Amino acid sequence: QVQLVESGGGLVQPGGSLRLSCAASGTFFRFNTMGWYRQAPGKQRELVATIRPGGVTTYGDSVKGRFTISRDYAKNTVDLQMNSLKPEDTAVYYCTLGTEWGQGTQVTVSS
Repeated sequence: QVQLVESGGGLVQPGGSLRLSCAASGTFFRFNTMGWYRQAPGKQRELVATIRPGGVTTYGDSVKGRFTISRDYAKNTVDLQMNSLKPEDTAVYYCTLGTEWGQGTQVTVSS
């Protein structure tokens, strides 16, 4: 059974940075795409970033150049480094592994 546990969310001022981390249990980590999605109040869930087992990455247009996704095979983790944060980045951020989803972590960007 796959379990995904996100951490690192919180409150940050515009222009600041946060780093989200997702720890995955189970044996599927190595063979599946991992990613981050987000959902803001009243909006549809949207892609933030994904990373394939070979390391190929994909980013949503709104975060390109500001966010970086990475994965650590030794630790079974996937991280999301978020820089130059904007109020519109405020959302619940979800970690994914294949078709599995974590519970989400809140990121709030506000002064």
